[in-house]
Amino acid sequence: MFHALYTAASGMTAQQINLDNIANNLANASTSGFQSRRVQFSDLLYQNEVMPGAAATQQTTVASGLQIGLGTMPGNTEIIQLQGELASTGNPMDFAIQGTGFFQVLLPNNQIGYTRAGSFQPDAQGVLVTANGNALQPAITIPPNATNVTVGSDGTVSVTLPGQTQAQQVGTIQLASFSNPGGLNAIGNNIYLQTTASGNPVTGAPGGPDGLGTIQQGMLEQANVNIVDEFVNMILAQRSYESNSRVVKAADEMLQGLNQLAQ
Repeated sequence: MFHALYTAASGMTAQQINLDNIANNLANASTSGFQSRRVQFSDLLYQNEVMPGAAATQQTTVASGLQIGLGTMPGNTEIIQLQGELASTGNPMDFAIQGTGFFQVLLPNNQIGYTRAGSFQPDAQGVLVTANGNALQPAITIPPNATNVTVGSDGTVSVTLPGQTQAQQVGTIQLASFSNPGGLNAIGNNIYLQTTASGNPVTGAPGGPDGLGTIQQGMLEQANVNIVDEFVNMILAQRSYESNSRVVKAADEMLQGLNQLAQ
């Protein structure tokens, strides 16, 4: 009976974390390049009253045994790698990745960060940076007098200068991919960091032989959050929490009955 209290409490704690994750997904439903997460659960240890396969007699064994589970715990949060919808912005400095890959940006600590959010703008020196000032890598500088900026699906960046009719190339956007993108470490501001779980990045031109996606200029990738699914998951989490709380109440009433018998 005491196990019931702790087992139900583990279920309540797990669903609380699940609800926190759902809240984060919904809060970022309008965040460009955001990839939603899903909590995966695992059961805890089992109390073995009778081990499966234990000898019942000299000739027979127990078929299934008697094992009492001790609850659940959140195992990990899986990043959903589905492509978000592409929305047209009309801004030539907005880029969306159609397919796999991440933009590479230089962080203040000189680490390379990875992001799906492709909203860039030139800084005072004309270098393309994110809203937080993180420079796109490899660095691309847009001349301040450029009259037109064109980015091809292969990442080629070309500009047209005053008095010229021929566009000239000023750089190429490179993308990075990982063997296990779910192992990346999210640090906020749409930035991921490489980890041993993600593996080393493979960089290359968009649409190249490495299987990287292509660049779509004037568009942004929307969050891949499915609002309907998140609300359904929220209802399920709430019902599961309520069910576990009823188990706690039932176990408490049984303990109260035992106390009254002792009196």
